Amino acid sequence: MKFTDGFWQLRPGVEALYAQEARDLVAADGELTIWAPTRVIASRGDTLNRPLLTVSLASPAEGVIRVRIEHHRGAAGSGRGFGFDADPGHRAEARLDDDGGVLDAGSLRARVRRGAPWQLSFEHDGGVYTTSGHRSIGAIGLSPQAAVVAEPVGSDGISCTGKAEADDYVHAQLSLDVGELIYGLGERFGPFVKNGQTVDVWNSDGGTSSEQSYKSIPFYLSSRGYGVLVNDAGHVSFEVGSEAVEQVQFSVAGQSLEFFVIAGPTPAEVLDRYTRLTGRPARVPDWSYGLWLSTSFTTDYDEATVSAFIDGMAQRDIPLEVFHFDCFWMREFHWTDFEWDPAVFPDPEGMLARLHERGLRVSAWVNPYIAQRSRLFDEGRERGYLVRRPDGSVFQWDLWQAGMALVDFTNPEATAWFQGYIRGLLRQGVDAVKTDFGERIPTGLAWHDGSDPEAMHHRYTHLYNRAVFDVLVEERGEGEAVLFARSATAGGQAMPVHWGGDNSSSFVSMAESLRGGLSLALSGFGYWSHDIGGFEGDPDPAVFKRWLAFGLLSSHSRLHGSTNYRVPWAFDTGEEEPGQSAVDVARAFTKLKRSLRPYLVAAGEEAHRSGRPVMRPMVLEFPDDPAAGHLDRQYMLGPDLMVAPVFTASGDVEYYLPRGRWTNWFTREETEGGGWRRETHAFDSVPLWIREGAVIPVEDEHGVRAEVRG
Repeated sequence: MKFTDGFWQLRPGVEALYAQEARDLVAADGELTIWAPTRVIASRGDTLNRPLLTVSLASPAEGVIRVRIEHHRGAAGSGRGFGFDADPGHRAEARLDDDGGVLDAGSLRARVRRGAPWQLSFEHDGGVYTTSGHRSIGAIGLSPQAAVVAEPVGSDGISCTGKAEADDYVHAQLSLDVGELIYGLGERFGPFVKNGQTVDVWNSDGGTSSEQSYKSIPFYLSSRGYGVLVNDAGHVSFEVGSEAVEQVQFSVAGQSLEFFVIAGPTPAEVLDRYTRLTGRPARVPDWSYGLWLSTSFTTDYDEATVSAFIDGMAQRDIPLEVFHFDCFWMREFHWTDFEWDPAVFPDPEGMLARLHERGLRVSAWVNPYIAQRSRLFDEGRERGYLVRRPDGSVFQWDLWQAGMALVDFTNPEATAWFQGYIRGLLRQGVDAVKTDFGERIPTGLAWHDGSDPEAMHHRYTHLYNRAVFDVLVEERGEGEAVLFARSATAGGQAMPVHWGGDNSSSFVSMAESLRGGLSLALSGFGYWSHDIGGFEGDPDPAVFKRWLAFGLLSSHSRLHGSTNYRVPWAFDTGEEEPGQSAVDVARAFTKLKRSLRPYLVAAGEEAHRSGRPVMRPMVLEFPDDPAAGHLDRQYMLGPDLMVAPVFTASGDVEYYLPRGRWTNWFTREETEGGGWRRETHAFDSVPLWIREGAVIPVEDEHGVRAEVRG
C-alpha cells in the first residue's frame, strides 16, 4: 500500500505521523520501551496536541526480537496476531546506555539511539542486518479522497469478501542494502525475487496465473541472512523496494503493528528459528511420497472406472501408492455432506476395502462449506454451527455450491461436529484428506467467539486444516497423518502436505508452479506438490511428459486434472520412440522416485526437525554463491540432488551448477560446477546431479537398500 508521492511528498488525503525521536526509554523485565513523539520536542509546548508512538521491544525466543508499534492502544483490531508461543526458557536482556537502549536476544540485538532522528538497528556479531531510520515508523491517517490510494488490491472479486477499507494504518520500513534480495511471502507465482513488487497478503482463489495467492504468508527472508514476520492475521501490504526503493515497507489497518525480526545468519538458520516459533512441519507417512492418481474433477467415475485406472497402472508396471476421489464422490449440490453418491458408489466400504487389498491408500476430497441441499445444512443451522451475519442470519451465497454456508470453526462444538464426519470417513477406510478451499472467507461476518472479522479471513484456513489434521492424527497416529491442502496462513506448515492449486496445462504454467513452490519453501513450508500436467485444460503430450519428470522429482506427486483423466496412456499415440511414451516416462520416473524413498524420508525428517524444506531453492543451499540468488527454474531435492526441470518440448534446458564436483545421476559423468550448462534431453531424461561427497540411500522394488555416491 503506497502512501507517498515520490520521496518528498505524501499522496493527497494522506497524513503521516512519523516517529521523529526516541524521547524516553525504559528497560525492565527483558523489555525495552521507547516513547517516540511525532515531532522533535524542543519545548514543553511541543508536547501538547501531539501524537506519541509507543515502541516496545521484547524477545520470544533466542535470535528473535519482537517490535510492537502502537498509536492508540485501546483501539479495536489489536488482537489480530497469530498467537505464537514464546520459549519459556529464554530470557533477553534489556539495558540502557549513554547512547540509548539495547535489547540483547543472543545472536540478535536491537539498538535504539536516543534522540533525533529515529534510529533502530538490528545487529549480529558480524554487523548490522537492517535498520529502521527516519520516517520509517508511522501512523497513517486517510481522508475520504485518499480511499482510492489506500484501497488494497487483489480482492476476491466479490464485494462481501473484499478487504475492508480503513481510515487509519500503521506502517514500518526496514532498510535494503546494496544487492539485498527478498524472498518468500507465501506461495507466489510471479517473480521469485520479490524486490520491486507490491505484495498483498490476502488469500484468494485466483489460480496460479495471477498475483493472488492461496497461501499468503506475512514473512519474508532476506539474502543478508535474516527474516521478518508481520504478526497480523489480517491484510498486510508489503512494498518491497517498490515505494521507497531502499526499504521494505509493510502496513496494516488500525492503530498498532507488530513484527518479528529473526536472525540467521544463513537462510537455513532463519527457517529453523522461524518454524521453531510458528510450528515445525509434521512428519508425513513414507507411502505419501509415492505416486497419487486422481479421478480428476468433473470427469465421470465409478468403481469400475477406478479399477480400470488401477489395473491399467499395474499392467503397465507403473507403481501407484494412493488413489484419490475428487469432489463427485459426493452427490451434486450436496457438498459437503460426507455421503458417497449411492448411485455411483453403492458399496463404499467394500470398495475401499478392495482398494486396500491391492496395497493402495485412499484420499478423499472435502471442503468446509455446507451446501443448502446437504443433509448437514439444517442440522448445522439449528445448532448454531454455521457462520452468521451481524444480523443473526446464516451467511449464504451461491458461489461454488448453491446456498452454501461456512462451518464456524471458532465454535468448539461446530468443530467437533465437523470432525465427527471426518472421523466417520476415515473409519470407512479413507487414509488421507484433500482439504480444498478455505480462501474465500468474507470479512463482514459475526463469529461464535467474537473473533476479529478481518483476521478470520486467514485464521479460517488454519482452524479448518487443524480440525481435519487433528482427527487424522487421532485415528492414524502421528507420522501417519497427511493432508493435501490448498490454503494456508502462517503456521500452516505444521499440517502438511500443501499443493499449488489450479494451474494450467502449459510449460509457462509449469514454470510458474515451480516459482510458487520455491517461494513457499522460503516461507517455512517443508513439503509441496502440484498437479502434474496442469489442472486446467488438456495438456499437450510434450507438456505432460516433461511435467511427469518434474512432478516425480518433487516432494509429493499427484496426477490430477479438471475435465480430463490424467492416466499416462491417454497421452500416447502408439507411435513414440522406445522409452519416450508417456507410459514409459511415467514408469521410469515413478520407479526412480520410489527408489529414492529412503532419501526423501530422511529429507522429510530434516524438514520436521529444522524447517529446512524437502524441495530447496538453490539460494537456501548455496547462500554464498551470487549466481544462486535468482535461480527459479531449478532446485535441490533434499541436500544432495540438483534437479532442473525441462520446460520445452524440444528438450533444450539451461541451468547452473554451483561450484564443486557433481555426478550425473543417469550417466555417471563427473564435472566441475561453477558455471552454466546448456543441454538437450529426451523425455526420459532430466538434469539430475549428485552433490560432491553425497551418499544417497536407495531401495529397489524388493526393499533391498543400497547407496549411490556423488
